[in-house]
Amino acid sequence: MESLSDYANRPVLWLSALAVFAVIILQTVIYMRAARRAGPSVGFTPQDLRESFRAGGVAAIGPSLAVVIVAIALLPLFGAPAVLVRIGLVGSAATETSSANLAAGTMDAALGGSSWTPEVFAVAFMAMSLSGGMWMIATLILTPMLKRGDTKLRAVNPALMAIVPSAALLAAFSSLGIAELPKSSVHIITVVVSALVMAVCLILAKTLHAPWLREWGLGFSIIVGLVVAYFAHGAGLGPTA
Repeated sequence: MESLSDYANRPVLWLSALAVFAVIILQTVIYMRAARRAGPSVGFTPQDLRESFRAGGVAAIGPSLAVVIVAIALLPLFGAPAVLVRIGLVGSAATETSSANLAAGTMDAALGGSSWTPEVFAVAFMAMSLSGGMWMIATLILTPMLKRGDTKLRAVNPALMAIVPSAALLAAFSSLGIAELPKSSVHIITVVVSALVMAVCLILAKTLHAPWLREWGLGFSIIVGLVVAYFAHGAGLGPTA
C-alpha cells in the first residue's frame, strides 16, 4: 500500500512542476530579450539594462529566503512538487494552507496527523490548485482592462500614473506590515528593526554613492529581521498562548 509520501511525490506531479518551471524560464528569456530590443528606443543603454537586471535579481533574494523557509516547513505536509508550484511560484503560504485546510475540513480531517490521508491530500491539493488557477485567470482577464484605464489616465494626467503605482505598492506593503504588529512583541520588534535596517541602507547608499546598498537593502533587512525575531522569541517575547 502506497504511503502519503508516495502519492505526494509521484512522477506525474514532478513532471507537472517541471513543466511550470520551464514555462516561467521561457517567459523570462522572452521578456529579457524584449527589454533589450526596446531599451534603445526609451533611452536605455546596455549598461542601464544590466544594472536593472542585476537590481531585480538581487532584490528577489530577500523575499526568496522567506519563501524557502516556509517551503521547507511545508514539505512534509504537501510534498516537494506541490510546494514548488503552489508556494514557490503561484500563491502564498497563508492562502494555500487556508485552502488546503478548508478542503480537508469538508472531509472531517485536518492538516497533518492521522486524518491526513492520501484521499484528503488529493482533495486539498485540488483546492490549492483551483485557488491558484483563479489568481492567474483573474490576472489574465483584469490586466487588459487595467491597461485601458492606465492609458486613459495617462492621457488626462501623465504625472498621476507616476504616483499611483508607487502609492499602491506603499499601501500594500504597509498593510501587510501593520497586520503583523498586533500579534506579539516579537512581530513589533521585527518590523521596526527591518524598517530601520532598510532606512540605514538607503541613507548609506545615498551618502556613500553606493547603489549596491540600495539593491541589497531588502535582503539585508529580511535577514536581520529573521535573526532578531529568532533571538526575541528565544527571550520569551513571543505570544504566550
